[in-house]
Amino acid sequence: MVVDDANHSGEPVAAIRPELINRRAFLGGAAIGLGVLALAGCAPAGMSVAEAERVYGPRPNERFPIPAVKVSKINPKYFRRTVRYDSKEVAGTIIVDPRNHYVYRIEGDGYATRYGVSVGRAGFLWSGDAYIGRKAEWPIWTPPKEMIERQPEAAKYAGGMKPGLDNPLGARALYLYQNGVYTLYTLYSTSVPETIGTGVSSGCIGLITQDMLDLYDKTPVNTKVIVLKA
Repeated sequence: MVVDDANHSGEPVAAIRPELINRRAFLGGAAIGLGVLALAGCAPAGMSVAEAERVYGPRPNERFPIPAVKVSKINPKYFRRTVRYDSKEVAGTIIVDPRNHYVYRIEGDGYATRYGVSVGRAGFLWSGDAYIGRKAEWPIWTPPKEMIERQPEAAKYAGGMKPGLDNPLGARALYLYQNGVYTLYTLYSTSVPETIGTGVSSGCIGLITQDMLDLYDKTPVNTKVIVLKA
């Protein structure tokens, strides 16, 4: 395991050692270092294959058992890791960086947990402050009317697609709101790891399922979210 020191962009500068319309269409002192490592449970680039396979291993006890990620399909720079990240935001705040395909969770003391993400075209158009207005485990997916107009085959899901591994939202979803209104912007789990670091969705932010489970468990409703300009 490695804890990386980085500038405010989240890039490392030092280290301390101790699937259907489904997903593709719909759609980041040594004592301090060790403390942050334990807090984030990170899996940084440069780790062994065994470590990656552990962090991104199967989750058999879920409602729909989640398979292991084929880590060879992910660029290691998008693995979950703890980085130096200068921010005045309180611990727990989520910062979305669509340009660089990362999501940060502020941990405090100048550190953040960084997750690699996929982001779609609309994700490069929307920016600003929001908050988590709703959370859902194994959510129902309902395609927006704009998507149905572009892709008529999605109309069969107009009433909602049942939860499951083939559901575009996957195992977890965090819905972004402004002033009590859903922005149509969502953080969700994808089981197509090779899309991480690319722009493939209809605008929402996709995390590797195991990363989304980690972020979801740490994120209560009303958590502040900042979406940076692309």
